[in-house]
Amino acid sequence: MKVGIKKLNEKATLPTYGSEFAAGADLYACIDKEVTVNPHETVLIPTGLAMELPVGYAGLIYARSGLATKKGLAPANKVGVVDCDYRGEVKVALHNHSAVAQTVAPGERVAQLVIAPYITADFVETEELSDTVRGAGGFGSTGTK
Repeated sequence: MKVGIKKLNEKATLPTYGSEFAAGADLYACIDKEVTVNPHETVLIPTGLAMELPVGYAGLIYARSGLATKKGLAPANKVGVVDCDYRGEVKVALHNHSAVAQTVAPGERVAQLVIAPYITADFVETEELSDTVRGAGGFGSTGTK
């Protein structure tokens, strides 16, 4: 699949895959100097990129496992969504879940982008829903006994 990428900043780095079968492509911080993310703070980190995803696909922005486990830095919204009709700069809302200030360096890998198909539903109001064994049980209702 071809995805058009536009560099909005000459210093931007195109997304890269870390291995042959990686699902997520690394997104890089396009910043001029280190950015400090204080404990429990969220900072928007620019990538310097805009993209044109094919219709029917979305870019899902996930945490990088190493950054999350070693520094406590992960997307504030858990999973960011880049819609196929969005043409602005892709930014990562990076949140510091740790108790100490962390820094993001220029060119550091800050998140990963997974491109996935989606279905646009036709929501139809109804008076009744079909019965299931589970029914309305939620929030731990299917846990082990």
